[in-house]
Amino acid sequence: MPPPRTREKALRHRLAELRGPEVEAKALDARALAALAANPGCRRRAILDGAGVDKAVLADALGSPSVFGQSQFAFVRGNAFEAKVKADGGTELLRLAHEKLDRGAEPPAGARVPDLTAQGPRGRTARTELALREAAEAPGAWTLLDHPMLALDVAGSPAFLEPDAVVVHPDGSWTVVEIKSFPMLDGAADPAKVGAAARQSAVYVLALEQVAARLDPAPRVRHRILLVCPKDFSNLPTASAVDVRRQRAVTARQLERLTRIEEIADALPEGTCFSPELPAERLTEAVESVPATYAPECLSACELAFHCRDRARAQDVVTRLGRPVRAELGGLTTIGEVLAAARGEAGDPDDPAVAALRRAAALRAEALGTAAPEVAPCR
Repeated sequence: MPPPRTREKALRHRLAELRGPEVEAKALDARALAALAANPGCRRRAILDGAGVDKAVLADALGSPSVFGQSQFAFVRGNAFEAKVKADGGTELLRLAHEKLDRGAEPPAGARVPDLTAQGPRGRTARTELALREAAEAPGAWTLLDHPMLALDVAGSPAFLEPDAVVVHPDGSWTVVEIKSFPMLDGAADPAKVGAAARQSAVYVLALEQVAARLDPAPRVRHRILLVCPKDFSNLPTASAVDVRRQRAVTARQLERLTRIEEIADALPEGTCFSPELPAERLTEAVESVPATYAPECLSACELAFHCRDRARAQDVVTRLGRPVRAELGGLTTIGEVLAAARGEAGDPDDPAVAALRRAAALRAEALGTAAPEVAPCR
């Protein structure tokens, strides 16, 4: 077996071939990782994200353009709000961290803000780890890391992640900070948006835990992150402490289930390439060579969702009805099989799923048979 460094170099070369030599890799961020962890059985998304393929561009080339993503207006507004929160050396951000997470500590005054500038993602990752190590070795003061760079191993391939900020408390513990531009009205924000932010932050927590494990003694990574949002309808920042223990546990478990990217790459036909410059027919063939696991939830998380939905409809698979339905149907994989089992034309009658379908069909027929006749329209 070749040494790990040689294997990693060979994998990077293979992934560059899949992406296309003329195409720049798209970085795998925490939002994409959270979505990937929510659907670990989708080999298509795993290999495309691992290879750095821009799925939005790919979807356009396939003729199924994506509407997934953040608007330019929201992006600009978010950047402006983040700059406001971090102004003056992060004074307001650290005040919120003290107020919401660590009231027993000394108020943040003269906090340290180390320079994290370095060459490339690996250099920035090393510089971030050094800053965290120095902060852990000199407790008693607040430290703010602005846009640190963290690395997380995903199915055998490193992903470089950039949280909005990480706060080191005077006791040496670490907190992830997530800054969002959606409002917090009367102290509460949209639960769906808070849930998405929690799943994204859980990825950062996992990456920080890997850094902490390399230090002795290992600092504590807090499982309550600081979510900073505009207050009501103003541009003034407010914050809430969000417990991400459940999201962290789910994300860790799902990432462990991911098939290693090199295994997926090795199973692809020779010459497979996902470059959007390829003819549509050849590009479609390449994409279809990787199995996908489509579910309606993909529509809010993946740029290729419309393409995969069209294929799922053409193949009549039950996954397009949703994961809960799929889980209830056992070995029945197509809607045709489900209908045939319900009508008694196919399926093992001892199969619980088949028995339930036939019982449901009988109840439906009985209900329709005893329904009152339609009332004649008035003349």
